[in-house]
Amino acid sequence: MPSVPALAPVRRLRPALLAVAMLAQVLGGCAAGPPRSRGAAPAAKPLTVLTTILPITLFTRAVAGECAQVRALIPAASGPHDFQARPGDLRALAQARLLVINGLGMESFLDSLVASAENPRLQVIDSSRGVATLPASAAAAAAATSHPDGEHDHEPDHDHEHDQANPHIWLDPLRAVEQVNNIRDGLIRADPGCAAGYRRNAAAYIASLQQLDRRIRGQLQPFRGKTFVAFHAVAPYFAERYGLRVIELVEAPEQNPTPADLQRLTAEVKRSQLRALLSEPQQGENSFHALARDLGVRIAVFDPLETGSEAAAADPGTYLRVMRRNGDALREAFGP
Repeated sequence: MPSVPALAPVRRLRPALLAVAMLAQVLGGCAAGPPRSRGAAPAAKPLTVLTTILPITLFTRAVAGECAQVRALIPAASGPHDFQARPGDLRALAQARLLVINGLGMESFLDSLVASAENPRLQVIDSSRGVATLPASAAAAAAATSHPDGEHDHEPDHDHEHDQANPHIWLDPLRAVEQVNNIRDGLIRADPGCAAGYRRNAAAYIASLQQLDRRIRGQLQPFRGKTFVAFHAVAPYFAERYGLRVIELVEAPEQNPTPADLQRLTAEVKRSQLRALLSEPQQGENSFHALARDLGVRIAVFDPLETGSEAAAADPGTYLRVMRRNGDALREAFGP
């Protein structure tokens, strides 16, 4: 009989006791539970990833797939301008390994919360890393001149300070591709065991973003060089990508327009012969709508994706659907 090293401690037992000991070990092994397939390991707990604003949650869920669990710190119905931290947010940050942000100062309100979490393990994925930016000033963005290929004649500003760069990069589908690439690379660094899944998911979503870009480009090609009006400074990246010019009523959504703002916009609408002003789903009835009535134009909706429903936040396809509607709204605003 071959030797049994595992029984070395009972070598001095009499033969009968030795047989009993061997039988007990065999039975004990069977009682431990159903046999595990050879080479199988316990399922690892999925990586938990925290996200900030709605588009970042959508992009991260698209890349994560089943490899990671994504939780949004900012509820879908709350925009970055009215976020109020809850006690659970601090606990989540204290326990998390990854936080994915838009960057460019969009989440500066989280700085103190992250510091209070005192989590040295927390890694931050800045999805804006390496993305070419435009000035935060609406006036500066509107004054920039577009080339036929949709690029500007100024050097892009890569400074990621909110007072120097407009943070709404996700509203350009091709900049969104860069954000998805950054999210993919960050997830792979944190969770290399699922690298193939992250790459596969990102590639599929990027293909959808590129298809979206081609669709909008075809829609708006006849209107290159035209001006459209938005409620606040969300659309410069969209305008640049498709060779358009945008002016805004106000710089930030919480601002109230002045009489001078309304006069400026009135002159621009009459000059450009726009058929519609582009409002946002979150604005409701306000002076923008009153101005549209006075000018005899209608209100179309350009959704900046800063807020949405919880159901919308759970589906990465939300970004694609909303951006298709935004392209439709612009086409209708310019008319036949």
